Formats: sequence, structure tokens, C-alpha cells
Amino acid sequence: MKTALQPDRCRNFPEESKTGMKIPVLVDRQKEKYRSAKNRGIPYGSDVHGKEGKGVAVKSIQQIMLGTVTGTEQEARTTLRSVKRAGYDGIELNRFMIHPSPFIVRFLTKMAGMPVGKGGKLPWKDLISEAKLQVTGLHTDLGSLEREQDAVIADAEAFQTDQLIITGMYRFNYLDCKEVVNLAHRLSKTGEELKKAGITLSYHNHNVEFQKVDGSRRVLDLLLEESDASSLFFEPDTYWAVEAGADPFAFLEKLKGRMKLYHINDRGTKLKKAPMTPLLTSDSMELGDGNLPLPKLVSLALQEGVRAIVLESHRNWPQNSPLKSMERSAAFMNEYVR
Repeated sequence: MKTALQPDRCRNFPEESKTGMKIPVLVDRQKEKYRSAKNRGIPYGSDVHGKEGKGVAVKSIQQIMLGTVTGTEQEARTTLRSVKRAGYDGIELNRFMIHPSPFIVRFLTKMAGMPVGKGGKLPWKDLISEAKLQVTGLHTDLGSLEREQDAVIADAEAFQTDQLIITGMYRFNYLDCKEVVNLAHRLSKTGEELKKAGITLSYHNHNVEFQKVDGSRRVLDLLLEESDASSLFFEPDTYWAVEAGADPFAFLEKLKGRMKLYHINDRGTKLKKAPMTPLLTSDSMELGDGNLPLPKLVSLALQEGVRAIVLESHRNWPQNSPLKSMERSAAFMNEYVR
């Protein structure tokens, strides 16, 4: 990968742009390997996937789905038990939800239809352990990793996960080619540093990554081509790929060899009565109720040896209940993720 921008870097996009150079490690950390989830009777990592890294993926759920039903310790305890009872074995956490979050974060997520709730002060480690769930990954932001990497690593260690995921970038110009190339370099450098602590860094997409930069390559293309394949991996979300008009199969094909986790969601339209117009609005759906070719997409993800398949539906839940949505999607997860 390139470690410095060339003047014509974002105009010509030469195919031979990658040099294979690795970004130098600026921080040298030696961390002990995490205790295996086997200590709690839960198979994980090599216990699940074997030497080849392929096999049964953990059925997981994104914490942000549960923000409205984890406001108190007892409510969170009941919710996590329901998740386990439905057939899920893991939960993917958000760092801004396991710590008290600033008002702006709560406001923005609520406006997006995914309120984070008020669970930042709850004893999440104990609650997750009581429910016999494992943490399949921890979402964070690049700025925190660059400013306070030791604190983020400590959170990952506390929850016994070796997967950190960047949840996209906020207040960032994805249309500026040089900024996107620089982002790829920053992600690679951070991923290289985290490897010293035994942690894998992945990037989670939404729909902005399918925007074309300078009328040519997409943000996704630049992130892949300008990053070190051994330092940065991806957590693809095919819902957002389809929402952006992209081919989900081509998307997963492009990520071959760099996929550690997979976000799953369905897409379609819920109708309570006959429509008055042939134009409908699509939204998130429970797995199997929408129109995405999820069985084939899951099969591709499993062939890549993803560690976990993570459910994350966006509002539009039956009776406005994320638990009812989670339970309905569990039927699909229990059939196809095994």
C-alpha cells in the first residue's frame, strides 16, 4: 500500500498503485492472549472454526437493536436471556453503549431510528456472562483508537473479544479522494498496531462506501486497494450494499480473504392494507420476510469462515418491538447459520 500520496493519486488510479509496503508500527505493544470463551463453556475462535478458520459461525445480535429494551439492569437481564433463549449465542457490543455516551451520540442515533438507550452504566460484562452469551466483537470509532488505544484494548480484553470494528466515519468527506486514501492508510496503521495486542481490526460499511469518488472508483474500492490486507479486514453489511444499488454477491466476492464478520438484515416492504400506489418504500425486514437472497449470501459468508453472523435490523419492527423482530429472525438464523 502507499504510505504517501502522489499528486495524481486521485486522478489516474493506476492499477499498479499498490507497492506492498507496510506502514511502520509506531507503537509496540505486547499483550497476553485473551482467555478463551471456553472458560465459560462457550466455543469460540479455533474451537469453532478449526485450523482452517472455517466452520460454524456464532449467531450474534447487534447491541444497538436492544437499546430501547436495556434501560435498566433488570430489563437488560431479561432481554439478554430472551436473546439466548431464541437461539443466539453472541452479542456484538458498541463502545458508546457500554460507557455513558454524550448527548450528541444519543441524539443522532435516536434521529436515525436506533436509540442507544440509557444502559451505559450497566454491568454489561456480568449481564452477558449470566446470559451465557459471548461478545463477538466491539464497535468503536477510529478517533478513539488513535487517541486512547490502550483504553479501547482494555475494553476488548474485559469482554474477551479480539475483534474491533470501525463503524464508519462521521463528519468525514467521503467524496474527497485524498481523504479516503488517507483513511485507508490510517486504518491500516491502526490495524497493524492492534495486531501486536492480538486484535483484528475490521471496517463496517453502510451505503456511503458505494459512492463513486471523482466519478471513477468507489470509496470501497479505495479502502480495499489502499489498505494492507493483513492489517485491515471488513464486516460487510449486504443490506446497505443493496440499498446503494450494488450487487451483494459482487460485494462479498470483492472482500474474499478479508471478511471476519458478517452483518445480516433483510429488505422489503411491510403492508398493513392494500396500497394506493404501485410505488412502495423499502425498509428493514425480519430475516426471510424480505427479498434479499439471504441463504446464498450466508452460504458465501460461511465459506469465507466468518467468525460470527450478526443480526442488525433497523426499526420497522413488528409492534415496534426489537424483541419480536429478533425472535422472528431467529427462525432464519437457526436454520441457515449452523
